[in-house]
Amino acid sequence: MGSPNFRHPVTLAKELISLDDISAGRITLGIGAGGNGFDATTLLRSGEAPWTPRQRADRFGEFVTLLDALLREPSDTSYEGEFYAATEARNLPGCVQRPRVPFAVAATGPRGLALAARHGQAWVTTGDPKLYEAGSGAQSVEALGRQVDGLGRACAEAGRDVAELEKVLLTGFTPEFNRGLAAGGGRPFDSVDAFVDFAGRHAELGFTEIVIHAPVPADGPGFDAAVPDEKLFEEIATRGAAQLAG
Repeated sequence: MGSPNFRHPVTLAKELISLDDISAGRITLGIGAGGNGFDATTLLRSGEAPWTPRQRADRFGEFVTLLDALLREPSDTSYEGEFYAATEARNLPGCVQRPRVPFAVAATGPRGLALAARHGQAWVTTGDPKLYEAGSGAQSVEALGRQVDGLGRACAEAGRDVAELEKVLLTGFTPEFNRGLAAGGGRPFDSVDAFVDFAGRHAELGFTEIVIHAPVPADGPGFDAAVPDEKLFEEIATRGAAQLAG
């Protein structure tokens, strides 16, 4: 995952070209503006304030634009912006994948969706974070539908067909995964059928991929309900996938 919280476009471009070569062109970059919490403060000096959401968005716009140029133009890329600069940066021989490694751009707001429309081969969302604590599954689906519509408008403005982009939902951050809210109505990882129902409702919105935090256990909001046991994970990946395909 690429984020301005941790990366500079020039060094990240070199790392991506190496990974693309090692993987024989099988890598996709997940890239986002970063969020609040530990990933926003890990590299800060004592007493230094983390970036505001607006500051993160400002940097993210430059970050993606420069990274795109560096990977498309492997020889002598120069750029000078407010936050990032590159002087005759060389990234020979360039990416195995052409014109570059594909970007999966995480975005929920208008500025991020515009970046996804201009530079993304996929769009990633976690839903509306305001709904996790007190929203409903129905409200979440409505909010995701608005995000999908926003992506469509951004693609139209960028002169792209929204169908060109894969649409990815990263699970664990919508109300269905809140242990307290879902206690009475079940959760997506209670059973294969429950997951198929959840995935089907989001496929109807246009989502093409559902990402699961599994089978590796994790901690933090959402993760207690976002990680099925290993046996259920295998059933979802086989029987559940077949049900969805049918």
